[in-house]
Amino acid sequence: MVEKKKSTRGFASMDPARQKEIARKGGQSVPDEKRSFSQNRALAATAGHKGGQSVDPEKRSFSRDHALAAAAGRKGGNASQGKKQK
Repeated sequence: MVEKKKSTRGFASMDPARQKEIARKGGQSVPDEKRSFSQNRALAATAGHKGGQSVDPEKRSFSRDHALAAAAGRKGGNASQGKKQK
């Protein structure tokens, strides 16, 4: 059996503490007052709506299969509330 060498390049190969340090900087790179979506919920909602409309309705799996959409919503809701998945 041939062993694969672990890469020493890239974000995933870094020490977890170093990853956290870099990720934290990304969240701090834009001041709060310049984060338009955090300041303007209507702007965020409009952008989300536009993104959803950019996909052909026939290719939107949730628009064709409401049971699938409902199941995904329940799964997401359970995960966000810290409940165990069924």
